[in-house]
Amino acid sequence: MVTLQSLWDVIVVVGLIVAIAPWFGGYLGRVYQNRPLVGDRILGPIEQAVYRLIGTSPRRQMRASEYMVALLITNGILLGYLFLFFVFQNDLPLDATGVGGFSWSLAFHSAASFTTNTDFTHFTNEAQMSMGSELIAWQLALFISPATGLSAIVAMIRGFVRKDGTVGNFYVDMVRSLTRILIPLSVVFALILVLMGVPETLTNYVVAHPITGGLQWIYLGPVASFQSISLIGTNGGGWYSANAASPLANPSAVSNLFLVGVMMLIPFSTPFAFGQIIRRRGEAWPFMATILIIFAVALGLFIAYQAASNPALASVAGLGTSTNGYPVGQETRFSLPEASLFQVVSVYANVGANNMAIGSISPVGQMVLLFGMFTQSTPGGEGTGFGTLLLFAVLAIFIAGLMVGRTPEYLGKKIETVHVKWAALALLIHPAIILIPFAVGVLWGDPGIVSTSLSASAHNFTSVLYELTSEAANNGSALSSGSFNDTTPFWNVTGAVVMLLGRFVPIWAMLQVGGLFAGQEEKPPSSGTLRTASATFTIYLTMILIIVSALLFLPVLALGPLAQII
Repeated sequence: MVTLQSLWDVIVVVGLIVAIAPWFGGYLGRVYQNRPLVGDRILGPIEQAVYRLIGTSPRRQMRASEYMVALLITNGILLGYLFLFFVFQNDLPLDATGVGGFSWSLAFHSAASFTTNTDFTHFTNEAQMSMGSELIAWQLALFISPATGLSAIVAMIRGFVRKDGTVGNFYVDMVRSLTRILIPLSVVFALILVLMGVPETLTNYVVAHPITGGLQWIYLGPVASFQSISLIGTNGGGWYSANAASPLANPSAVSNLFLVGVMMLIPFSTPFAFGQIIRRRGEAWPFMATILIIFAVALGLFIAYQAASNPALASVAGLGTSTNGYPVGQETRFSLPEASLFQVVSVYANVGANNMAIGSISPVGQMVLLFGMFTQSTPGGEGTGFGTLLLFAVLAIFIAGLMVGRTPEYLGKKIETVHVKWAALALLIHPAIILIPFAVGVLWGDPGIVSTSLSASAHNFTSVLYELTSEAANNGSALSSGSFNDTTPFWNVTGAVVMLLGRFVPIWAMLQVGGLFAGQEEKPPSSGTLRTASATFTIYLTMILIIVSALLFLPVLALGPLAQII
């Protein structure tokens, strides 16, 4: 039910984050500018010790290609480590429940998922993963993967202010992302979650005695700390398979709203970190405004269609068309606007956590969530979301320059054909890695698209589309597990390849664009320079983003979500 109070809760949470974002974004910028910060006396020596251990120095700067190699080596080691741990988890520590090892294809999918900040699972956490795998393997990835995204975007941003062709030192950026941002925030937020009633223990389970008789084993663990980093790092993978719909992971409406704020904090602050680093804070607002416009429209549509009556229930005795049937599968502990806010923030920030069964929501609601993963930038995942938005801006400014016959430039740096090629690669790889395997899977017949009715077939079609879109966007949410069997070797391997390409090809393009800009001298603005810190540019960028994303995916939307409305 939609009440004025529940809508007010939504407005307050979003308003608080928007108010905090400029300050926190400034802090993020100072972290990567190596400015003096609170905690330097303690953290500085620790960071220097880590630099000596890995054989690097903050004074050593890398060009884009070298930065990318360092990034791939680090993530490649993580991928291999996770794969081996999952295959042999039954022979490794902290397997009190005696779960077996993963098959090679499931281990590959899971390792790729956690390495790429996706956390899309083809397994049941409570039944198939040991506590050792969750604490020693998966939780390590929860820190490394968001730190990788933050490092990539800050390297790209440096290209706008440097002239020597360098973009920073990946290892230094990674360490500072961990020590100054992710670890402190995860500790603070975990303590707050404990105070809200979320468990934090190394006990595997407790035995309960239900009033109906018998025994019930309740799966436990360090849920608060796991939940904290999974959301602040836009990972999304929950300790429980039910994710944030579980009352143990998300016990109340207050904790639900708090988790929303946790998910929004870094993605909504990154534009202001950009403004801090380039020393033009006004340039952050067009990006923030674009994010807020698309996010607000998406949230409004989602709530409106979830609150609408469901005509499919007209023939069900005792219900009728006036009954709001779409939120079936939604936690009744949360109001519709509060639950919707969580779900839209989770998908649009590429977190992928769930507090409702997405397969039960309205077709328009499904389409709203899909569009957030099509754009990947409103606000998108940790670091890479804003990087994608910057690439959209590069394309938009280049097109604007062609329309008025001026040489396109941004922040004093000339946008050339090679910049546009890299930006186009990053934006076009997304539909390619979704639609090609989607067509192969559907034509092969593996998902079982054919059904007895158009609406059922369209739902199955949407389920496959949603899964591949979620993997390509490194999101991690799923529409439904019942529409097709996604645990086969084909879907495990296909999903893993999609996630790896969807993660590292755009990062490669972002670094190359940043490196190209870093090799240019900054030119003073002229009378023909496009004013990007303006309302006009905000509207222009918003329209470019919507039009490009819609054109790429409109045909499959017509065959999936839109066909369910007929």
